[in-house]
Parts: sequence; structure tokens; C-alpha cells
Amino acid sequence: MHYAIIAAGDGSRLTNEGIELPKPLVKINGETLIDRLIRIFNENHAESISIIINSTKPQLVEYMAQLSQKEKNIKLISASTPSSVHSFYKLREHISGRFCLTTVDTVFDEKEFAEYIGTFEQNKTYDGMMGVTAYIDDEKPLYVKTVENGKIEGFYDKYEDGIKYISAGIYALNPIALEVLDRFMQSGQSRMRNYQRALVAEGLNLYAYPFGKVIDIDHKTDIEKAEKIVRHV
Repeated sequence: MHYAIIAAGDGSRLTNEGIELPKPLVKINGETLIDRLIRIFNENHAESISIIINSTKPQLVEYMAQLSQKEKNIKLISASTPSSVHSFYKLREHISGRFCLTTVDTVFDEKEFAEYIGTFEQNKTYDGMMGVTAYIDDEKPLYVKTVENGKIEGFYDKYEDGIKYISAGIYALNPIALEVLDRFMQSGQSRMRNYQRALVAEGLNLYAYPFGKVIDIDHKTDIEKAEKIVRHV
């Protein structure tokens, strides 16, 4: 299994709230966000872990350069990109086979994640399995509409009747999704949620996998919430 981490954001909201560390180095229960993801991925059969970091963060660049010397399966890119989907596109050349992509600030339960990866590895016919959650703690959630068997019918910016879930920001995908990414970027489109809509529009078989609580670390208050998820409080 191959993994990819988008860690190239600016983290301006945390900075404005007094957090001086680059977001990937923020700690949850004593473990940095980036270290936590790398550990979890390695525990779930990581052949490679491709990571893009923000080249304007010297502390992060130095930290990751040292870490990549120790972790031989890490493929590191240092760049400045305008959005998460542009970061994904930068990672694209280092990703092969079936893979799982997430952002560095996504915090989830480790056991649930292991079950999620195991399910994806067993279901070879799926083009993608998207992590979803019924827990909404997001300023601009992406609503995920599913049919009875869990197949994803669409992604929406606003709630519609019958929708149970929002995107958890965890994407397990087949290589065909990279072909869609190429066409998506070449057409001049942007935003990760629009890329997900493109996957549906091109007829890929996408299925929703429900997680419990999943949170993104956007604000200082999210750190405490994330620690509760990790500690199962």
C-alpha cells in the first residue's frame, strides 16, 4: 500500500492564534501530526509514503530532511502550492499503485483507520473508498450523498435531504484516479472537492467508509478535540 500526505499548507489560522510551530509539527498527545501519520501508515503496510511540505517553513524543511534520512520509504517534496489539489498534483509523480491520501492535520482513530485500509485492500473492484463521518466540526463541510450500498452519488457544498455524512478528508484510490487528476488539472480547475466531483462525473466506483469522529486541526481549540479523539474520551 502506498500513502501520500499533503503538508504544504500555510497554517495561518493557527499562527494567528499564537501557535508558532508549523502545523505538521504541532503535537497531539506528545506526538507531532506528521510523525503520527507516518507511524500509522507504516503500521498499515506502507511501501512508500510521499509527502509534500511547505518550502517556506525552514523549521519544517529541516525536520523533514532529517526524518527522511531515517525513514527510507519516505519520498519528500518541498514546494509552495496554492491549494491542496495542487499539492496532490505535485505528489502525483511519486505515487504508484493503489494509495491512500490525506492531509497532515486530519486526526482519526487508529483502529478505525486500520479497518478502513484492510477493507480497501480486500475490495479490488473499488476505484476508491472515501472516508466519511457523521460528525460535523468543519466550517465548510463537503456533504457526501450515498445510495443504499454505500456507493457515492455526489459531493455537495450544502446539505440535502437524506445525506448522512460529510467528507473526512481520507481518500483511498486506484491509479485510475490519477488519470482523472491529470485531466482535471489540465482543464484549469481547482479545489479538492471539485476533483472529487470529477471522479463521480467520470463514472468511477466510489464508496463511502464511515469513521466515528474525524477532525482537522484548523484552530487552537481543535488540538484539545483531537486529543480526545485519540484518547477515546
